[in-house]
Amino acid sequence: MDPVVVAGGAMTPFNRRKDGSSWRDWARNTFVAALADADLERQDIDVLIVASESDFFTLQLNPASVLADDLALFGKPVMRVEGGGASGHLAVQAATMQVLSGQADRVAVVGVEALASHLPGATVSKLYGLSFDAWTDGMIGIDSTALYALSAMAFQARTGANENDFAAVAVRNRDNARLNEFAHLPLASSVDEVLSSPIIAAPYHRLDCSPLSDGAACIILGRGSGLPDAARDRARLVGIGAANDRVRLGERSDPGHFGSKRIAAGRALAGAGWAHTDIDIAEVYDSYSGAQLQAIEGLGLSADVIADERAGRFDAQGDLPINLSGGLLGQGAPVGATGVAQVLAIARQLEGRYWGRTPSRTPLRGLVDTHGGIATLCAVSILEAP
Repeated sequence: MDPVVVAGGAMTPFNRRKDGSSWRDWARNTFVAALADADLERQDIDVLIVASESDFFTLQLNPASVLADDLALFGKPVMRVEGGGASGHLAVQAATMQVLSGQADRVAVVGVEALASHLPGATVSKLYGLSFDAWTDGMIGIDSTALYALSAMAFQARTGANENDFAAVAVRNRDNARLNEFAHLPLASSVDEVLSSPIIAAPYHRLDCSPLSDGAACIILGRGSGLPDAARDRARLVGIGAANDRVRLGERSDPGHFGSKRIAAGRALAGAGWAHTDIDIAEVYDSYSGAQLQAIEGLGLSADVIADERAGRFDAQGDLPINLSGGLLGQGAPVGATGVAQVLAIARQLEGRYWGRTPSRTPLRGLVDTHGGIATLCAVSILEAP
C-alpha cells in the first residue's frame, strides 16, 4: 500500500490576536496555504477533519460544518475530533486511518483554537478544570496547574528531579523558539529568571507554564500515488498509537508517571517497525516544564531522563533533540492546533525545510507526542524522512 504522506502544511503565528481577526480567518488562511504547499486544489480534498477542544472558545457548536462552508468544501465527509490537549494530534491520526482504510486519498486536517483573546485567563482556567473530572476536580475549584503540580511533585520524589531541572527545560524551549517566526514566547532567559517568577502552584513558577495562545494549523495527508510529484516526496507518517489512563491522579499507581504514553508509543513504534532507540528527533507535549521530562520518561525515550537532561542530550546538539520548535512553552498552545503543528514541525525537520532551529545531525525518524488531561489520553505518531 502507498505510504501516508504529509503532502503539505501551514500554520499561523501562535500568539494573542489583537487585529480583529477570528478563528475562522486563521483556519481559512492555513488551509489555503497548505493547499499551495501540496500543489493541490480545493476539489482535490476528499475529507475534512477539524480539531477544536471547546465550543466555549469558538462560541460555535458544530464548527466542522461551519469551516467546511468557509473553505468551500461541499459534498464531502466532514468531522470534528476532540480529545483535550490531544485534539489536533488525534485528528491527524483519524485522517491517517481514513487514508489507510481506502476511504480517502487526500484529507485536510485543520486544528484551531481561540484561547488568548476571546475570554479572560481566569475563565479559561475554570474551563480547563472541567476537562479533567468535572465532578471531583473542576467544580471544586482545582485547576490544571495544581493537578500538573501534584503529578510533578510525585515525579520529583521518585526521580530526584528539582526545580532547576524544570527551569532548564523552560529556558531551552523558549530559546529554541527564538528562531521560530510563528512562536508566541521566543525568549532569552535564565534558570534564575524562571525560579524568580511568581509561584503558581509549587513546584511550578509562572515561566514553567505554557501560555494561552490563539492560532491555527493545517496539514494535508495523502496516498502517495494520489499526489502531485512535488508533494509525493515528503515526510511519511508510518506509525500511530493512542492509549488512556485513569482520569483521577489518586487512582493511578504512580501519579508522577505518564504510563499511558509508553503504551501509545509502543503501538506507534510497532506500526512503524522501529524501536525507541531509532528516534532521532521529537516534539513532546510540554504544557509545563516538568511535563516534558515526564513525557520523555513515559515514552521510553530515556532510561534516566534527569541524567540525560543534565547532560544536554535533548539540546539541538544532543543525540535526541526535543522541541526544537519551542514546544508549547515557546511556540505556544492553541489546543486544537497544537498537535497539528507538532506533526508539521517534525515533517519539515525530516524534509530539511524547517523554518526554525534544526538539529546538529540530519534526522531520519521523528516522534510526535501529545496528551489530554494529565497524560490521560495520549497520542503518539512516528514519521520518517522521504
